[in-house]
Amino acid sequence: MRLPSAVYADNIQKGKQVVFVGLNHNEGAGDGELYAMKNLCSDYYPLLATRARRMKFRQLTKGNGLFVWEKLCWVDGTDFYYDGELKGQVEDSEKSFAAINGYIIIAPDMAYYDIYNDAFGHLEAEAAPGTSGGMPDFVTFEDGTLFGEPAEANTISCNTIDWAEHFKVGDAITITGCRTEANNITAIIREINGHELRFYENSFTIAQERNASIRFTRKVPELKYMLENENRLWGCTETTIFASKLGDPFNFYVYDGLDTDAFAVDTGSSGVFTGAISYLGYPTFFKERNIYKVYGSIPSNFEVMGSATLGLANGSDRSLAVAGETLFYLSRSGVCMFTGGIPQPINRAFGLERYKNAVAGSDGLKYYISMQDGAGGWHLFVYDTQRGMWHKEDETHATHFAYSDGNLYYLGGDHAIWITGNIQDAPAGATTESAFAWSAEFTDFTDYGKKSDAGTVKKGLSKIEIRLELDEGASCTVKLMLDSSGTWITPQGGTLTEKKKRSNTLAIIPQRADHYRLKLEGTGGCRIYSITREFYQGSELKSTPGRQ
Repeated sequence: MRLPSAVYADNIQKGKQVVFVGLNHNEGAGDGELYAMKNLCSDYYPLLATRARRMKFRQLTKGNGLFVWEKLCWVDGTDFYYDGELKGQVEDSEKSFAAINGYIIIAPDMAYYDIYNDAFGHLEAEAAPGTSGGMPDFVTFEDGTLFGEPAEANTISCNTIDWAEHFKVGDAITITGCRTEANNITAIIREINGHELRFYENSFTIAQERNASIRFTRKVPELKYMLENENRLWGCTETTIFASKLGDPFNFYVYDGLDTDAFAVDTGSSGVFTGAISYLGYPTFFKERNIYKVYGSIPSNFEVMGSATLGLANGSDRSLAVAGETLFYLSRSGVCMFTGGIPQPINRAFGLERYKNAVAGSDGLKYYISMQDGAGGWHLFVYDTQRGMWHKEDETHATHFAYSDGNLYYLGGDHAIWITGNIQDAPAGATTESAFAWSAEFTDFTDYGKKSDAGTVKKGLSKIEIRLELDEGASCTVKLMLDSSGTWITPQGGTLTEKKKRSNTLAIIPQRADHYRLKLEGTGGCRIYSITREFYQGSELKSTPGRQ
């Protein structure tokens, strides 16, 4: 009688990873997804790779703002620079910007720089009578002329004011301080002639005033958020949406019944506005629970349509940025993508962590967002719109982003202007950052293998093979943690420094465990092509009750 022959097998299996996706900071992430990372990118997908080195463009004393309109501009303390040249003075506070025609608008100062005429000033203007013999000069409301014809009660005259130094034809000016109350109005200038302002007939009550309190002001609302759309400067206060006169950011109170008029409207929902941007040709305004779009082309058909949905988180107005033709921003529920309909959250990769005070920018295809966690720490994440993946870079605190000449600039909390991403034609004087540290921590490997109940058995890791390429002077160290012990083990020969592309095999002292975790750490540029794990599983006889 012949006995059955025994089957000999070492039960060795292999797991290979050649596609490395982005961040997935969740305990339920799949085998080998990246639970944590630092200074990685998607540029070499499906490889696991470090980001490109940044460049430092300029160190400021106190960075208060960064913007691009034809050229890069910034605010250093109280100094406004355009293309590296000092152009004007502003208050020492954090700035926001908008641009229309050749004007760069700077808020909250409501100052402007005219890039074509190299002129700096303020959108608001004010004139007041001078003095004669220690007394205020006379301001006379009188009959005059208009367009060469006699006109009644249409002229303001003051011998100590050259009106053209303060205002222009078409400005809406507000008059205050007159003892004749009927003359304290807002009216639109039709002609300027030396010391005379001319308006439509019967705009005033004829009177002569000698009052030091008289003021003539071209007012601009204190816009909290601004944007340009269809040749108008749009903006909002906490509750009201404004649009300037067509092509004229100096005037927000011109109501002539014309297509070129200014526009203003209040919204009825609760809460205050938290940000604004021009998207898909529409002025778009956000509250935390609402999004409003303004439809129409002229004031008579402007229509504000709102929807109750995931709006923009308060304090994250500068997180609004367009990448891959999609608008991204930070809501109270996390980062959202918006294509004009219902916003879609895309923050699953961050797990349970919630962020605030976000600032973002885009190079056209990637969305860079710097935001603060609950403990106050800052983090810079990058979302690749082509691949739908998140990567974390580092702890950068950015206050402003600006895209210029193919490069994405940001102003950091260190008051320096940096260039990040894939840099094209670096500007003169920019310096490259030194080699930086990076890391990639994978989620737990359970290596179920081929057994149906493999999740209940112990397994042992015997070898790790990593195929990678290192830049000159770079290094990569492999670490291993068993059963969430909190202790990282570096196998013998676990620090790799050889520059050329090659596979490296690391022998592991066998230790059985339910699961294990890998971490790669290094300095300098690195690209990882594949990671192969060689492991074995415990026998089924030892992992199930009774003899089989």
